[in-house]
Amino acid sequence: MSQELFPAFLKLRGRPVVVVGGGPVAASKLEALLSAGARITIVAPEIAGEIASRPVRLERRPFRASDLDEAWFVVAAAPPAVNREVAAAAEARRLFVNAVDDPAHASAYLGGVVRKDGVTLAVSTDGRAPAIAGLIREGLERLLPADLDRWLETADALKAEWRSRGVPMEQRRPALLTAINRLYDERAAAGAGAER
Repeated sequence: MSQELFPAFLKLRGRPVVVVGGGPVAASKLEALLSAGARITIVAPEIAGEIASRPVRLERRPFRASDLDEAWFVVAAAPPAVNREVAAAAEARRLFVNAVDDPAHASAYLGGVVRKDGVTLAVSTDGRAPAIAGLIREGLERLLPADLDRWLETADALKAEWRSRGVPMEQRRPALLTAINRLYDERAAAGAGAER
């Protein structure tokens, strides 16, 4: 029986994150971490130019357990033997570690991510098949409405109204669906009027 994972989104802005590894796998994790505002330290004996040119702190040496002392999150993108060391050091410090393509040494799995107009979707296969998560992510991206920003604007306006009126949470979702459907009804009516 597989163990279910607890899905979560992390606020990393201004928080120290350690990436162990200096090659293309480590480089592939940088953009998302930088976009999240993490303060990144890269630890590896050799660091690729594409990493060295980024706004990160570089430690050109082998990993030491003490590298994790101030970290909030860890990415292990090194050979399996090093990932094992990172996982053990992270476990001792109660830190979650994403061991890239090494699920046996991971306590956190990064999913395929879609970001659009303030909505973030993440898909995980519990670390078993990242390529499948990527394919599902691509499918979900195509399903999202083009005017998702209008959905969020509608939700923001209604949320303030609901709070002031004390509308219970269980009544909000059906009311939001009605309001979003109204957006399409208004568009259809405007289109029909333009055809006349």
